[in-house]
Amino acid sequence: MTIFRNTRLFAAVVLAGVFTAGCDVHGVSDPGTLSAIVVSPNPQTLGVNATQQFTAVGTDFSGARVSITPVWTVANGGGTITASGMFTASTVIGTFANTVVASSGGKSASATVVVTPGPLATIVVSPSPDTLAIGAAQQFVAVGKDASGNLVAIVPTWSVVSAGGAITSVGMFTAGTVSGTFANTVQASSGGIKGAATVVVTPGAAVSLAVTPNPITLAVGAVQQFTATGKDANGNSVVVVPAWSVDSAGGTINTAGLFTAGATIGTFSNTVRATSGALTARATVTVVAGALATITVTPNPASVLVGTTQQFAAVGRDAGGNAVAVTPTWSVINGGGTINASSGVFTAGGAVGTYTNTVQATSGGISGTATVFVSTPVVPPVAATITVTPNPATVLANGQQQFAATAVDANGNPVSITPVWSVVNGGGTINASTGVFTAGAAAGTFTGTVKATSGSVSGVATVIVTLPPPVAATITVAPNPAILLANAQQQFAAVALDANGNAVSITPVWSVINGGGTINASTGVFTAGNTAGTFTGTVKATNGTVSGVATVTVTTTPPVLTTITVTPNPANMNTGDTQQFTAVGRDANGNVMAVTPVWSVAVTVPSAGTINAATGLFTAGATAGTYTNAVVATSGLISGKATVIEGSVFVPVVNLGTAALNGIMAGTAVSCAGPATVNANVSISPGNTISGPCVVTGVQHLGDPTAAQNQLDLTAAYNTLAGLACPPANFITTDLGGTTKLPGVYCNATTMGLTGVLTLDGNGDPNATFVFQVGSGLTTAGDVVLINGAQAKNVFWQVGSSATLGTASHFQGNILALTSITLVTNATMTGRALARNGAVTMGTGTVITLP
Repeated sequence: MTIFRNTRLFAAVVLAGVFTAGCDVHGVSDPGTLSAIVVSPNPQTLGVNATQQFTAVGTDFSGARVSITPVWTVANGGGTITASGMFTASTVIGTFANTVVASSGGKSASATVVVTPGPLATIVVSPSPDTLAIGAAQQFVAVGKDASGNLVAIVPTWSVVSAGGAITSVGMFTAGTVSGTFANTVQASSGGIKGAATVVVTPGAAVSLAVTPNPITLAVGAVQQFTATGKDANGNSVVVVPAWSVDSAGGTINTAGLFTAGATIGTFSNTVRATSGALTARATVTVVAGALATITVTPNPASVLVGTTQQFAAVGRDAGGNAVAVTPTWSVINGGGTINASSGVFTAGGAVGTYTNTVQATSGGISGTATVFVSTPVVPPVAATITVTPNPATVLANGQQQFAATAVDANGNPVSITPVWSVVNGGGTINASTGVFTAGAAAGTFTGTVKATSGSVSGVATVIVTLPPPVAATITVAPNPAILLANAQQQFAAVALDANGNAVSITPVWSVINGGGTINASTGVFTAGNTAGTFTGTVKATNGTVSGVATVTVTTTPPVLTTITVTPNPANMNTGDTQQFTAVGRDANGNVMAVTPVWSVAVTVPSAGTINAATGLFTAGATAGTYTNAVVATSGLISGKATVIEGSVFVPVVNLGTAALNGIMAGTAVSCAGPATVNANVSISPGNTISGPCVVTGVQHLGDPTAAQNQLDLTAAYNTLAGLACPPANFITTDLGGTTKLPGVYCNATTMGLTGVLTLDGNGDPNATFVFQVGSGLTTAGDVVLINGAQAKNVFWQVGSSATLGTASHFQGNILALTSITLVTNATMTGRALARNGAVTMGTGTVITLP
């Protein structure tokens, strides 16, 4: 077209020249004024980032070309253009109308550009990743884009390249039967470009469960982590969180499946169990003996005559006490003879004596020993003393206890005996040959009752028979019957007794079984309903299998209080003790009515004691006597009364036995830091040492049989004192100094202090007994004063650890301490310092005098 136009222009110019030359004397005319501009090409389609050279042609009004140098611009986006008209398409696709503009001499023209996507550059497959259950389906989508991110229409080819399932030609994927993560397995491709998506195939529901390891062999005390693995129907692993348990012993297992082998060896089939939902799996554990922990050599001790032999044996055990086979190396480490290193046959030497722990069996760094008594056949050993253990022994009524007897000769060497057993002071019976003791039904302390005899020598042990905890046999509910207005409340109480009629503490469960209202199951507060009537046995208190009931009468007519009954009546109590009184109101027909009385002590007997006006808790006065109608409960114009009989506290006399002859007893030693005096006997056992400037006016028994018997009697008395019941009101929480105590048992759980003066009031009774049960330590910095017939011989301080009498303390009473007793400088004691296991220490100027 350009050539054609140029040809036409050339022809026109030639013709014009011809015509001019032939008919006009003037030259060829110049182009006219610019009238229009034409931009080409127009329209133009370009791919993203493609280029196009645009041109602009100017013409005058006659259509003749006018030479121009246009200014090129982009008016409506779509790309950029240079000053010479070279256009570059942008990355944004679309039709950009009249966007390329050429301007010159006030005239302009434009061209439209259509930007199309570039070639396919990427394919994105979605969803990715996608999680599917086995057999589930998912439609995948592939989106193509050019390098600039513009969508490019594609019809991809779908395929599965890394397993996990199958896919159709339209991208519908079906998960396979194998679980797992299949990275980039779903693939879409078009024109050599590919995109992929990851599929996670999850297993189905668990249909089977397995425990590993199974079976497993473990040593005693060893630990093993068990694992439970679930499988779905296709054999894929399924994560389970099982509940672990042990069915057939063998050890224990925690919630995480960590098993610890027990101390009993054996094969425990299917003992470890894992449970997940309805699935269960088990594993078998075989427990074998652990590492060698101990070696026991027998016989031990062994009595061997000079020059004779003795076969020793060694038994190995693990930490759980199970037998472990050992082949020990034998040796003699403390003399007494020789031994075959492999066989364990010992040959006694010629020197008589006791060779402690001399025969040794060793295996793998573990050793055991045995003692050998080498003696001559001329003088056989004869028992000089017999010790019975345990001593004392605490046995439940009708229960059993195995006693043992050991004997030593005059030199302290062990002697083998076959004792005859007997019971000499009651408390039960004993098998004469085996030493199995059967307690009787009566509780008590039976001093030195179990006796073991060999020839003319005997040893004894004390038995403390205790009763089993009481069990409720009957329950009584009060008040019964109870009469209540509709919607009114009544507090019920339950009292339980054992088969012997003794009170038993219970926490009953309350219920209503025959209507009439509702009740708080824990407190026993009953709320009457709206319906009047008598509801027989409706309030029920239950403890275990035992229950009691009470009848409730609900009325809409308020009853009139006629009488008040106060219980207990009479009340027998000790001076200074407390007693809870209760009041029951009744109408004219004898029906129980709820009352909230005001409590008082009759003005005629003010010395009877005091009472809490609201609760009815009565505290007896200090003077014994019978106080008729002393306790008064008043509601409105109606009153009820009860008599109080107050007496001195009775505490059983404590028998010190042979220990009573001693001012001091010690388990290890007695020492005096300076001149000190004991106006009585001194007894030490099993120790035998007394040191320092001690002046003892009586007999000293130092480690002899008398001292041993004294200790047995002291232990019996100590246990008797410790077993006495302590009323709750007598629990000591503050220092005893500055207080006055009446006869009775007082106690605390830890230490007891005495700073100042403690006054003990015998209340006119010369046999009044005072017992102080001290949990651990007793420390004094003051004096004990006795009044109104109280005597030092009847005051007992049972101390769970040690006692210290402070400087210049004036103490009265008998201290029975488990460990030790110390008298600081110038302390005096009218009584006894009796220490079971430790020492007694006396400071300068201290004095002990028997009461």
